[in-house]
Amino acid sequence: MGKVYLVGAGPGDPGLITLKGIRCIREADVILYDRLVSPQLLVEAKREAEIIYCGKGPDCHFMNQNEINSLLTRYAREGKIVTRLKGGDPFVYGRGGEEAEVLAKNHIAFEIVPGVTSGVGACAYAGIPLTHRYISSTVVFVTGHYCDEKKIRWDNIASIETVIIYMGINQAVYIEQQMISNGRSPNTPICIIQEGTTSRQRVLTGELKDLSLIIEKHRVKSPGLIVIGEVVRMRSIISWFM
Repeated sequence: MGKVYLVGAGPGDPGLITLKGIRCIREADVILYDRLVSPQLLVEAKREAEIIYCGKGPDCHFMNQNEINSLLTRYAREGKIVTRLKGGDPFVYGRGGEEAEVLAKNHIAFEIVPGVTSGVGACAYAGIPLTHRYISSTVVFVTGHYCDEKKIRWDNIASIETVIIYMGINQAVYIEQQMISNGRSPNTPICIIQEGTTSRQRVLTGELKDLSLIIEKHRVKSPGLIVIGEVVRMRSIISWFM
């Protein structure tokens, strides 16, 4: 029986992967990698390694999750070392928990190698501290993916000082409405970060009441992150990247 490494590759800048993550790439017989993984990291693979793309984009899945789970299980049962290379962190909106569950149920050895999630990395590259002693002591990560299913408790989230929303670009109107209707000031600073930590990074700022307008006007596309909170004001002081 082989082994599977579930590795976080970070949010885009290949320099943000951990040393252990690089070791897992170098040791792998098979690498399954996602859409947001930097191609530069694949150069670290050994020449004979089998490299398989299994990325997912908005409404466009090259390979569905069941197929990915089957490949992880199959290759491990063949005695191979498998590295599942994921953008960001495997356990932060990366379905790493689902994949680890499948491996555990099939009695396949695995390790989790954490990575820098985009909510941390992209904000850092945009010059936005998630917490600040004088501004924000609480932060929450929220998925915008299920907005239309109303599974998110916006009444609780709206009161948290710093709100980081993943996969919410296409749900901006709904997010804006929910935050304001649940008590957040329409004038709360917001930031949209597109392709954070990469050479294509784009950062747009404004106020909550204009969130959807800014995204539409500037034609923001996925992958993008939405930051809501007073910490966004710090960007004007400590912005350092690009």
